[in-house]
Amino acid sequence: MSVKSDILDRFEKAIGYEFSNKLLLSEALVHSSYANENRHRGMVCNERLEFLGDSVLGIVVSDYLFKNTELPEGELTKKRAGIVCEKSLSDAGKKIGLGGYLFLGKGEEATGGRDRASIIADAFEAVIGAIYLDSGIYEASLFILGLLEETIKGSIEGNIFRDHKTELQEILQGIGSGEKIKYELVSESGPDHNKKFMMEVKFGDKSLGAGEGKTKKEAEQEAAKVAIERFE
Repeated sequence: MSVKSDILDRFEKAIGYEFSNKLLLSEALVHSSYANENRHRGMVCNERLEFLGDSVLGIVVSDYLFKNTELPEGELTKKRAGIVCEKSLSDAGKKIGLGGYLFLGKGEEATGGRDRASIIADAFEAVIGAIYLDSGIYEASLFILGLLEETIKGSIEGNIFRDHKTELQEILQGIGSGEKIKYELVSESGPDHNKKFMMEVKFGDKSLGAGEGKTKKEAEQEAAKVAIERFE
């Protein structure tokens, strides 16, 4: 079952793309919390589209990097990781006001879900998946590059990917207390194809920060970033 058509119409205008199949867009904007609260209406959440959109995004970004750089495989992997990370995707989603168009459950709505980076990033990938199914890779590429091309160019120029874990280690080594940095898993949630990890970075027994990501490594980078910001 679809959601309110006026919201879909406004979102199409915001992104400059009109769907042939409105049900795809409807599904892309439905968070799992809303779908769970409306099971009796046959509501479907955006997790499957997110899964597809993640792959389409990876192809488009990889293609762009391959054709516009001479970087070796290892560097290409690093660049792509920095571009498709949660922060970059949530920032892209915020450019089009994506959070304001999402259908959230009452709990997520009450706890600020519309501004949560993980929810916006996931929905952004779901929209990519929806456009891909509606029109194919060309239109999906136009949507992706329209919002991420500057980020990709910045990555090529070396302005995007930062190894926060290494930076944090260098900061703490300067303190010279002899304590060790360690990363601990705080929580793990979500289905197997869409896991979310929360990692905490500790210096000795002191917690320096926590971060969330789709992989443990990404969550560790986010935790290190939080710690660095506190030092700064």
